[in-house]
Amino acid sequence: MLNGDIPRMPEKDVDVAEVKGFRTQSGNTRFVLRDAEGNEYTTFKEGIAKDALAAEGRRARIKYHEQERNGFTNIYLDSVEPLDADGEPPERSGAVDEADEVAWKTAVEAAPWLLGSEPEQAIPPEELFEKLQPFKELVADDIREGDER
Repeated sequence: MLNGDIPRMPEKDVDVAEVKGFRTQSGNTRFVLRDAEGNEYTTFKEGIAKDALAAEGRRARIKYHEQERNGFTNIYLDSVEPLDADGEPPERSGAVDEADEVAWKTAVEAAPWLLGSEPEQAIPPEELFEKLQPFKELVADDIREGDER
């Protein structure tokens, strides 16, 4: 690497086949994005997991890095950006509901408590969404009601 060169994270466009959440023995939630080719990318970060869930069943641009541990190579997600039909990130407008953004972040952060205590058990994406969505709606409604006061 030349002086002044900054290492770049690999980036690629993938078809997001599924996103699953797993409880770890330490009580954290590990999210795994599987692309259409069967490659898996892991994150423990709630914001990245939210973006991965939003991209499920769609095309997305991901950034990731690899880390070798105990003879295994782990691939960690650094970002997920859903893409539109043209392969471009959708335009963000001021119409994005800030309460929904905050509520999803809160729901993902609360996932370990909402999902139960079974360690290392996969949660199918539909079930994960069904468990997080009602909580997210309650939080978003509460935020909106607070804004109206």
